[in-house]
Amino acid sequence: METLSPDSGSMDSDIYRTLGLEELRKGVLRSPRVLMLLSSLLDRSVQKNEMLLETTQIKDVVTIFHGLRPPTVSIRNYVDRIFKYSACSPSCFVVAHIYMDRFLQQTDIHLTALNVHRLLITSVMIAAKFVDDAFFNNAYYAKVGGVSTEELNRLEMKFLFSIDFRLQVNVNTFGKHCYQLEKESAGGLQIERPIQACRIKENWSSKDDSTACSSTIAR
Repeated sequence: METLSPDSGSMDSDIYRTLGLEELRKGVLRSPRVLMLLSSLLDRSVQKNEMLLETTQIKDVVTIFHGLRPPTVSIRNYVDRIFKYSACSPSCFVVAHIYMDRFLQQTDIHLTALNVHRLLITSVMIAAKFVDDAFFNNAYYAKVGGVSTEELNRLEMKFLFSIDFRLQVNVNTFGKHCYQLEKESAGGLQIERPIQACRIKENWSSKDDSTACSSTIAR
């Protein structure tokens, strides 16, 4: 794929820098700003969609990404957890957001508290495999995400077929999504409500906690 480095102009370079995308992953001592902005954007989308579903006769499409009930960790904490344990580059979260957009457009699914966490862990894992030179396997990501390896395998295949394996992201598309995230900052960040999500322990260990997430509705 095309290099997603900020070499197309000073304006892009400034945005990449403020989002924390220029930092090398191993040298990152604090959470890149892109994680906060992505979390806020997703949280606003979830609130908007849930209000829409509550006030209209629209019925959401139920997929294997939907849980029986919302988990207990917020989107922000879930994103931070993925970044902390996956060791993927910050750019993976921008690419993951692009993949999520493609998935939602192809499936007409509404992003809600029931599906956002599974979509996140799946899209970030796929992005890491496509963007980064080194990445963890599905079993490791399953532990990070609080799902079983078998479930994450199914989620990955469903996600890839839903977007027709369109994983290529050009520099222009990447830049547009960076601008979109930066606009989230200009629009003012809202305090994230505690979406009830996967029951994941903060002090994660190598022990098998794959049953942390509630079961999905559809298999």
